Amino acid sequence: MSAPWERAIILMDMNAFFASVEQLDRAELQGRAIGITNGAIGTCIITCSYEARAFGVKTGMRLREAWQLCPDLIQIPSRPERYAEVSSQIMEALTTITPDVEIFSVDEAFLDVTHCQRLLGTPEQIGLAVKRTVYLASGLLCSVGVAGDKTTAKWAAKLNKPDGLTVIPPWQSAERLRNVPVTELCGIAAGIGGYLAERGVHVCGDMAKLPISELGRKFGNVGRRIWLMAQGLDPSPVETRIAPPKSIGHGKVMPPNTRSSETIHTYLEHMSFKVSARLRRHALVAQRYFIGLRAGTGWLGGSYHTPAPTADGAALIQLGRRMLAEHWRGEGVNQVQVTALDPGPAAGQLELFETKIEQANKSNAVMDAINQRYGEFTLTPARLLKRSNTPNVIAPAWKPHGHRQTI
Repeated sequence: MSAPWERAIILMDMNAFFASVEQLDRAELQGRAIGITNGAIGTCIITCSYEARAFGVKTGMRLREAWQLCPDLIQIPSRPERYAEVSSQIMEALTTITPDVEIFSVDEAFLDVTHCQRLLGTPEQIGLAVKRTVYLASGLLCSVGVAGDKTTAKWAAKLNKPDGLTVIPPWQSAERLRNVPVTELCGIAAGIGGYLAERGVHVCGDMAKLPISELGRKFGNVGRRIWLMAQGLDPSPVETRIAPPKSIGHGKVMPPNTRSSETIHTYLEHMSFKVSARLRRHALVAQRYFIGLRAGTGWLGGSYHTPAPTADGAALIQLGRRMLAEHWRGEGVNQVQVTALDPGPAAGQLELFETKIEQANKSNAVMDAINQRYGEFTLTPARLLKRSNTPNVIAPAWKPHGHRQTI
């Protein structure tokens, strides 16, 4: 057996996950071009099968354009609860290989297998074990990247999709990345990419020309990490714990150019209800909230404070009404957003004589118990009977544990 790697990281990436689940559950869809949309009335492709991708159909494409490219494309309404269920099965199965699993998103996970090599074999053999484990847990195929750091492993997993296995030993990482555009690496978006391009850094091999101190001065530790990432030396560890949330929010796209006060109030209440319920589910409260509407000129609204930290939907609804009175002048809007900006543990002492807060807490507890048992919005404010009929969607950063578990 060859010498163990000093560090061995695996990135597991599911293949067209949502579409693959649909093809798994419905035999008649196997081998067919399918596009997943947000409900039957959705007009945008959330993801699509590889059969559809062969015609040029892409995530984010309008359904009308997709049908022009692929007239036989079958529209499939998304089933976020089912995708969450399968994702949870996969992530749980991966912990049988190593406890050091970082659930990166609904369909991706990092595994640190550095300490498993003497027991399970070479990193390549462990990568094959990951593929088998995922298939046995879900009936689905995945692609795997194996490398000495997280960034190289994630890039490697994209190289041979679907159903690929790409191994890049740590001593080959810098050379393999040399001619790769820096913007292909996870975490280097257009903004940082533009900054690097202005300094002559277009591909990873150019990074060594730029002093690490310059990126450190501009971006702090993030900049120093980017300098190392481009050379296959990403030092970031596999994080097995989900950090406390920096914010918790929900937003929804509205019909284009919405001007109806009744409709806007309903959407604001809908998002307030979801945010407050999610805070309570994780024993959190917040005092600072962003309440906003997106208009053609940008966002209307801003940051609002409640008198005390709360997770009561009625308090958020009051903030929404205040925002409308202060910022909305009847212009058309197309999106609503409600976000708790400073969530923290709901462990504070109630102020003396705060009977209203205590009553609200009791009412919310009853409502939450009913909705958790019989389904979201089983018990709900009357206005929300008129809420948007588009179903929930599963966020790209969904994870089966902790505060991110929501659909």
